[in-house]
Amino acid sequence: MRGRAVFSVFLATLAYASAARAETLNLLIWESYIDQEIVDRWTAKTGVTIHQVNYDSGDARDEILADPGSNIDIVVIGENGAALFGRKGVLEPLTEGNVPSLKDYAPEWRKRCAGHGLPYFWGTMGILYRSDVVTERPTSWQDLMRPAPALKKHIAMFDDHNEAFVAPLMLLGASINANDNETLKAAFDLMKEQAPSVLTYDYVVTSIQNPAIGGNIYMALGYSGDQHVLNDKVGVPGLWRYSVPNEGTLSWLDCMAATAGSPNKRRALEFLDFIGSAESAAANAVALTMPTASSAALNLLPAMMRSDPAVYPPPEILAKSQLQQELSIQSVQARRRIISTLANFQ
Repeated sequence: MRGRAVFSVFLATLAYASAARAETLNLLIWESYIDQEIVDRWTAKTGVTIHQVNYDSGDARDEILADPGSNIDIVVIGENGAALFGRKGVLEPLTEGNVPSLKDYAPEWRKRCAGHGLPYFWGTMGILYRSDVVTERPTSWQDLMRPAPALKKHIAMFDDHNEAFVAPLMLLGASINANDNETLKAAFDLMKEQAPSVLTYDYVVTSIQNPAIGGNIYMALGYSGDQHVLNDKVGVPGLWRYSVPNEGTLSWLDCMAATAGSPNKRRALEFLDFIGSAESAAANAVALTMPTASSAALNLLPAMMRSDPAVYPPPEILAKSQLQQELSIQSVQARRRIISTLANFQ
């Protein structure tokens, strides 16, 4: 699991990035989650560079964002985080007045970002698998939580207190937002049962780049779109594929937000407006093969992409999907305690 060593790297990166703040915006974001050509166009247009600080879990991101000295100007954050950090005054309120491109986003998308974020990308959570080893598409969370013997020590999971529980809770037919101890204990029992088959609890995009274990990962918990990043990382198009289990899944939304304490807030808001524009949002979606929340950008996408179920999930999948809700403090603490013990059962 990740520990303080990774977090110290984040802090060192941020300290380095703060040296030229007058000309640089620090963007806290998942790895490979924005098209570099769009970022370069922004820099060419404004002279302002974007320094990306990557995280590999929501917990790591939130720890950085909660630090007043982190020097973050812009962050990609989930809808619950946008609401939470918005209430705490960490994120700047957004309107069409300070981010005009918000006009291109439907009210239901904007509401999910809680008035503190620009809807960025959305998608599902599912099973990633190496098609040369796992020749049959996984169709159930059972395939991940109770994997075949041949997959022992070839599974990559996730140690985020939200996402780590999606698979076991969906398999139990429970809410992914369960707060009660009885349901969380049942999920824990499934996670303990799975643990001997797990190679790593690091996010698969991170662990695939680890020479010691990357080649031994055959199946993983991940997000829609991760298959494209994994294929880029290993240099084999089409090797990694993605499947949403029949039981249903998480339907997620990421928001891009400006921090309220940014000394470059005007530039940060301008960057949000630039990324949210129809042209940029469409180009970003095409480059990353991800679904955009911009109605204007959707009209600019190739028809083949708009009709691709791997990009835009069909209604029957979305009908069985759940949205994340804010968990109780007790639930978050219990989930983190559970995650911290899983290595003992590997």
